[in-house]
Amino acid sequence: MAEPPVAQLTGVHAVSALGRGADAQLAGVLAGELAFGPVRRFDTTARRVAVAATLPDVGTLADELAAAIDAACAAAGLTGVRRAGCALLLAVHGGPPGPSALAARLAEGGGLSGPTRVYTSACVSASTAVADAATLIARGDLDRAVVAAGYLVEPDQFALFDAGRALSDDGAVRPFSAGRRGLLLGDGVAAVVLESSAVARRRDGEPVATVVGWGRAGDAFHPCQPDPSGTGLAHAVRAALRRAGLPPQAVGYVNANATGTAQSDAAEAAALRQALDGYAGQVPVSSTKALHGHALEASGLLELVVTALALRHGELPVNAGWRGPDEACPLDVITDRPRRTTATHALTLNAAFGGANTALLVGTP
Repeated sequence: MAEPPVAQLTGVHAVSALGRGADAQLAGVLAGELAFGPVRRFDTTARRVAVAATLPDVGTLADELAAAIDAACAAAGLTGVRRAGCALLLAVHGGPPGPSALAARLAEGGGLSGPTRVYTSACVSASTAVADAATLIARGDLDRAVVAAGYLVEPDQFALFDAGRALSDDGAVRPFSAGRRGLLLGDGVAAVVLESSAVARRRDGEPVATVVGWGRAGDAFHPCQPDPSGTGLAHAVRAALRRAGLPPQAVGYVNANATGTAQSDAAEAAALRQALDGYAGQVPVSSTKALHGHALEASGLLELVVTALALRHGELPVNAGWRGPDEACPLDVITDRPRRTTATHALTLNAAFGGANTALLVGTP
């Protein structure tokens, strides 16, 4: 009997304030480089906070996405012929020319003639798109898909987060740490090629990682606040493990959603304690948002790329901004320096307003 199709990452590309390209992301998070600085892209004189992680020279979001898609396809070895029939799943915020029109334009420009989908579900947009692509590949509906996502720090969203006092006023993001004061936004544009393992093998494609499990769940607790029990995110993690057929102790690293806010970090710690049973305190955890900032709709994809590359490299990113343990977050947080690992599986988690939660489980190929 033939093995069921498995979704593999065969090409990745990402851009953030850490630099351009997948290698720059890995180098930046392993060096523990804080990418935050004064916002110069727009006027922040009326804002409480004036710090974000932004690229100094950046094109329009459409241009950055087009370049990322082309780079990911090139990294996967997809020629023009192999791009034909390839689906595009795009995660972006709203705005001109509209997500659907942008997806159609990007697909045409990139030679991707398959179906397109758009995702505008805030901070779980990109991770939801990855889960859908992996589902379609596992069912045999698609051989390959490009998932792309982008967010560039702009004045409207910045003002909303600032007015809501969600932004850290001390210039740093401190996930799971005592004294954490909030999140900081960051540029993020990423694209990945997901292919059926059988298709990639036939063309000698070299996978970066395998998406072995995924899960989604809702809290239905509050429009903005997470459920303090973490139940929704715990359901998503359990679903990812169940789909992969793996026990909690198979997880060797968690790139947490942790944004550095008091309530959400504590809720996520509670979710991990639920989902990983008594093993939660032994799993290395960090949040790379402390380095590259929160890229909203693009966060799930940027963090998936970083997680997959770190796992393959065998070194786990540090949780920057650490000031000391918080009793509400009793986890094995990676502090001081990156940690070497021989782990073969890692989770990357995301959560959004409205109680949406996602978990992606990746493995070394």
